[in-house]
Amino acid sequence: MVIDPVARRVDGESVRIAKDVLCAAATTKICFPDDPAEFARVLARRGQRRPVVIGDDRALLRTVELLHKERELPRVTLSLVPVGMPSATALSRALGVPTDTVTAARAVLDGQERVLDLLADDSDGIVLGGLRIPGGDPAERPAQSARTAAEEPAVPAQRPWWAPAARTARAALSLLTAPVPGGGRRDGRALPRLRVEADGVVLADLDRPVHRVSVVPVGCTAPEGAAPCDGAAYPTQEHEGLAEVIVQWQATEAPVRVRARAVTVSGPDFRYRADAVIGGPVRTRTWTVQPAAWRLTLPRG
Repeated sequence: MVIDPVARRVDGESVRIAKDVLCAAATTKICFPDDPAEFARVLARRGQRRPVVIGDDRALLRTVELLHKERELPRVTLSLVPVGMPSATALSRALGVPTDTVTAARAVLDGQERVLDLLADDSDGIVLGGLRIPGGDPAERPAQSARTAAEEPAVPAQRPWWAPAARTARAALSLLTAPVPGGGRRDGRALPRLRVEADGVVLADLDRPVHRVSVVPVGCTAPEGAAPCDGAAYPTQEHEGLAEVIVQWQATEAPVRVRARAVTVSGPDFRYRADAVIGGPVRTRTWTVQPAAWRLTLPRG
């Protein structure tokens, strides 16, 4: 059990509850890293133990990032008890992790492993829940890793619900593509002109400004007709290795939606928000779906 230092500072009571629930039902080794370097050392010394992270989205991203660099990510089943402000745990919620501390801790003990897709970019970065463009104010300092992530995640905390992983893509997509009230940019800046290609097919070009681009790994498919908030369970997972790509030119226009294995965005320097991390500015970036790339423990049914 790795307890993130930010979680201890923000909500020590929830950390204590999670620790008590887990220790009462299983043999655990508790680690209290004080900084990112110690966090990495603790994770590297896990041996055959299953890592359980108590913390917010940034702690989850840091863990996944470290395992990805070790090339151990596909073989390790992660568990998470989210602790933090709602805006700092929105990604966890969209992935299907309960936000209630006791429920999340019980899911660690009694839940089931879900195999999920992710996006990998051409700079070895990874995206779990989804990305959107534009992403962030130029005045903000771009984050180079999950350790320096911005406070606001890519999946805004707009809908207080959680669902099994089979509905992850639809959940993240609905949050990523929620229109900005009143249309246009919040800060009044001009919309970017971007070229967007999905598996080599041009969806948008530089001749027209783009209101928003979002890319979300599908992960697995839901039964025909199922909606994100349906109560039906999903006993099987079909990893298509595809991402849902949405391009919207104006807030009031119907967007273009396609599914693709690889997405390339290019144009004048642009920023993007991937999960809790602001990236860029870059002039071109390609994201490719990595099917069945990581494992997360989620509640049954």
